[in-house]
Amino acid sequence: MKLFVTGGAGFIGSNFVRLMLTRPDIEILNYDSLTYAGNLENLKDVENHPRYRFVKADITDAEQVNACLAAGFDAIVNFAAETHVDRSIVDSSTFIKSNVLGVQVLLEAARTNRVSRFVQISTDEVYGSLGPSGLFTEQSPLAPNSPYAASKASADLLVRAYAKTYGLDTVITRCSNNYGPYQFPEKLIPVIILNAIEDRPLPVYGDGLYTRDWIHVEDHCRAIETVLRAGRPGGVYNIGSNQEMKNIDLVKLILDILNKPYSLIQHIADRPGHDRRYAIDAGKIRQELNWTPQMSFETALRQTVEWYLANPEWVSRVRSGAYKRYYQ
Repeated sequence: MKLFVTGGAGFIGSNFVRLMLTRPDIEILNYDSLTYAGNLENLKDVENHPRYRFVKADITDAEQVNACLAAGFDAIVNFAAETHVDRSIVDSSTFIKSNVLGVQVLLEAARTNRVSRFVQISTDEVYGSLGPSGLFTEQSPLAPNSPYAASKASADLLVRAYAKTYGLDTVITRCSNNYGPYQFPEKLIPVIILNAIEDRPLPVYGDGLYTRDWIHVEDHCRAIETVLRAGRPGGVYNIGSNQEMKNIDLVKLILDILNKPYSLIQHIADRPGHDRRYAIDAGKIRQELNWTPQMSFETALRQTVEWYLANPEWVSRVRSGAYKRYYQ
């Protein structure tokens, strides 16, 4: 199977590329523009793999996308996206460009180059916010509350339209919050880990009672592979591990792992449009495709903390921007 993986140098994308290269039937072209969160050092261990190739280019560049796809690919797996909610609140323009226009370019290229399957990596944030009870299902209405979530919901609708209008074989995955190695240090878990290691204040929005559903990135990647190989054409699959936790409790758990005091916690002004609670019903992928998460949350979180402790050079290079020179 020849895979055209976009955004494969990012956090989830690089973990997916590494997983798939352990499969003997997979060949990968990693297509990534290397924006601030794209880091080729994430894939240093596979850069010379005989079934792996990298192309630096943007998904909004239709000419370049089509030139690459002309070689013939069995599937596109689209991780390429601007993903950080806070950045989208400051400026949504890049989110519309990458997450909406870029997806349209990929869909059109998939259609004209007769790519057999298109997998769109989406997010549970397209569903908006839950109350104190209930779970998001694949039938939950799209109700995005941030510019980031709105751009991802827009992309999902485009994917649906290409399936209905053109008969393109598409599948959408919507996953809960990821954590694990190589996550860019702007997201909650790496921010808390790295600040705590250095005894710096730990910023927690509002009252800290915002609830998220967590899944280790390796479990997520295995789920994507399952959907890629066996998902129903036109289907949507929620991915989660039923691990809900309030942000403040997660922060305290990380502090306990690092043996750091709770006094480092600093409550800060809430962000606009902050969704109160996410929780995923992953029953469909479990029942239909026989996928289940394999990682224990507390064990995997401890392993994640240990990974950041063991890789200070990676952290330093990311924080300083030095990782961008790796491509050069």
